[in-house]
Amino acid sequence: MGVRMLRLVLPVLLLPPAAAHAAGGSSEGMPQLAFGNPLLLAQVVWLLVIFGGLYWALSRIVLPRVDAVIEAREARIAADLDAAQKAKQEADRAIEAYREATRRARAEAQAKVAEAVAKAEAEQNARTDAILARFNETLREADRRITGARNQAMGALAEVATDTAAALVSRLAGRADRARIAAAVNAEIAARAGRAL
Repeated sequence: MGVRMLRLVLPVLLLPPAAAHAAGGSSEGMPQLAFGNPLLLAQVVWLLVIFGGLYWALSRIVLPRVDAVIEAREARIAADLDAAQKAKQEADRAIEAYREATRRARAEAQAKVAEAVAKAEAEQNARTDAILARFNETLREADRRITGARNQAMGALAEVATDTAAALVSRLAGRADRARIAAAVNAEIAARAGRAL
């Protein structure tokens, strides 16, 4: 069909202008502006009918649908923006709650660490005090024993020195005053002990 149509239209298109004028065409100006043409009124009427139909179809069918689609899209965008705003607010609240929980946990941890350190220091101080008390008691006991042993040794030394001095004086002088010898020995031991301290 396309080839047959081309065979019919092609010769008319290829005709020279004079042949086209002889065939009934007009070569003067644009045919749309030929106001003397009797078909012009019909063309204007059909133009108005078609334009009116298109206007009616666009205004009653197409544009309301486009407007509805645009409004639905705007409503969806507004709903999405509202949802995003609410989600952002919830996220901000969650972040603030997280920060507050972190601050509380850090403060509690620091308080527990400080409490544990204070408790450990108190226990250490108590153990140290107990060890020092035992040490001091042991030291006092040792000092008492040493003092007792020294006194006992000094007493034995004084007795031996008194016996020895009395025996020497008895041999040399023939008789000895034991009380005077004991007092002299004790005074000498006390003087030596005072110098030793």
